[in-house]
Amino acid sequence: MSIGVLSLILVVVLFALLFAGLWVGFALIAVGLVALELATSIPAQLAFSSKVWGSLNSWDLTALPMFVWMGEILFRSRLSSDMFTGLAPFTRRLPGRLLHVNVFGCALFAAVSGSSAATTATVGRMSLPELRARGYDTDMSIGTLAGAGTFGFLIPPSIILIVYGAATEQSIARLFLAGVVPGLMLAAMFSGYIMIWAMLNRHRMPAMEPPASWAEKGRAAARLLPTVGLIVAVIGSIYGGLASPTEAAVVGVVGALGIAGLSGGLH
Repeated sequence: MSIGVLSLILVVVLFALLFAGLWVGFALIAVGLVALELATSIPAQLAFSSKVWGSLNSWDLTALPMFVWMGEILFRSRLSSDMFTGLAPFTRRLPGRLLHVNVFGCALFAAVSGSSAATTATVGRMSLPELRARGYDTDMSIGTLAGAGTFGFLIPPSIILIVYGAATEQSIARLFLAGVVPGLMLAAMFSGYIMIWAMLNRHRMPAMEPPASWAEKGRAAARLLPTVGLIVAVIGSIYGGLASPTEAAVVGVVGALGIAGLSGGLH
């Protein structure tokens, strides 16, 4: 069968399935099976199952449950409250003030969990009630959290980057390295937008709080040390060539258990 005829058949099958209301993902799978059946001598079911198994049979994917477990441990610990308390004194003088906690908190937690869902849930659990109690705009509070929660897709150890690297046979360490600068740039742009919005909508911002003393900032910074230490241990071990992403994930789980145990927040 010529390429032109095969392409026409596949296009017709695809649009027929889509117009029939089938989900896009399942429609593409069906088109792939039709292509395998018509274009190769190998049975479509055998080729499909072999390809799926080959994609999933990857040592790199073993990092996934470890990073998910690490995020779950930190979600159930006191990390969210410590992050809010630690970041709040440093944002009081910025336009937008505590709204920046959502952005910086999500960036920090994304760097230890790799999951957008865990990042949003952990930071939001502490920040939203506090922002609401202090009179911050509800739409802006939720919007900054929803936007910054997506950092988990980009900032390493991103679970999405692990899956992409395993599926395309790319170096996960290089993908992690490529995600750092864009993630930080995105956080900076989000923070810049908050500043501009706050200056243009002063009437929607609560009253200015007194500036934090150096002693208060020092105590706040101490609360952030466990999170920063875990980030350095996980990401630094990969970039330093001391551990593979899978081994770094195990280091992260051990570190998360240690942080949760010492803080007494794991229950």
